[in-house]
Amino acid sequence: MLPKYASAFIDNRGTERIRLRRTGWQTIYVPAAVGTPEFTEAYTNWQKNGQIKVGEARVKPGSFDDLITRFYKSTEWSDLKATTRETYRGELERFRAKYGERSAATMTAKHVSNLLIGMKATPSAANNLRKRLGQLFDFAQRQGMRTDNPARAVRALKTRKGGFPTWQEEQIAIFEAAYPLGTTARLAFDLALYTAQRKSDVRLMGPQHLRNGRIKVKQIKTDTTVEIPIHPNLAKSIAATKTGHLAYIISAKGSPYTYDSFGMWFGRKCRAAGLDGFAMHGLRKAASRRMAEVGLSNQLIKSITGHKTDSEVSRYTRDAEQAKMAELAMQVLASGGNPVLASETDNIEKTG
Repeated sequence: MLPKYASAFIDNRGTERIRLRRTGWQTIYVPAAVGTPEFTEAYTNWQKNGQIKVGEARVKPGSFDDLITRFYKSTEWSDLKATTRETYRGELERFRAKYGERSAATMTAKHVSNLLIGMKATPSAANNLRKRLGQLFDFAQRQGMRTDNPARAVRALKTRKGGFPTWQEEQIAIFEAAYPLGTTARLAFDLALYTAQRKSDVRLMGPQHLRNGRIKVKQIKTDTTVEIPIHPNLAKSIAATKTGHLAYIISAKGSPYTYDSFGMWFGRKCRAAGLDGFAMHGLRKAASRRMAEVGLSNQLIKSITGHKTDSEVSRYTRDAEQAKMAELAMQVLASGGNPVLASETDNIEKTG
């Protein structure tokens, strides 16, 4: 079934293509098939950015409006992944909303530094803006709009070590109590915890990705494809929740969340449950921690998370509970080196 404003046709080469067309909107052609993550991404981006705005072309020459508009039309922009463009666009547009009419040629390193200091409560967001401005000023130099890059002279803000905190069983229980089965927040939580995937992939998971008791995920960040058996708890959560046809988790507008808005929405749900400082990425770590605690090897953990190296896994499993790990180690030692005892196999089913 085609979504709204989409139509299928056969081009002159005999290939079926999907066209997205709406009055007052840019018409685009999507090469990916309906139901794939690539189509969902393209459709979501079009819904967000496809409308032609009156007066959009009337920007002040030399302004950040002018520079960013040119950047969006450049080949280096089109060469980026669609999901990367979406993330970058959100960061650039927030900056543009405040400073779009200002001259792009007069911003100094001190101005950039002051911007970052003003965002010290969210250092990661500040550092991301520094990166985007660095790219923007590099492009401005190539466009003849600047002779330097002031963002390169500014140091990044210090961020907390270890990244997002790993959810422990206490926080998991608090969230589950706050959001029972059948709520959208609980389904988003369960999708993250029981698939161990990134939020960029969780937000696009939908019924079309579920086949023969497995959910197939093509990871946006790495292009790695993983097929993950559905955990019984996740199956119950999906069955109990009203979901969208393109994605399990949809916004009030009836479409999947953007990368930034999905993270912000889930963050609000965490804070409302009294879990300030916790985020969806910490659930990916929690899933890895749980797998480590029941004695799964790095190779088995990587088959779920999609990580490529043991060092990447170790960053996620370092928060495995020491007492549980020590008990498992001693049991294996006492068994004469048997890597997985029957009791641990049972534990895998219970703990997941």
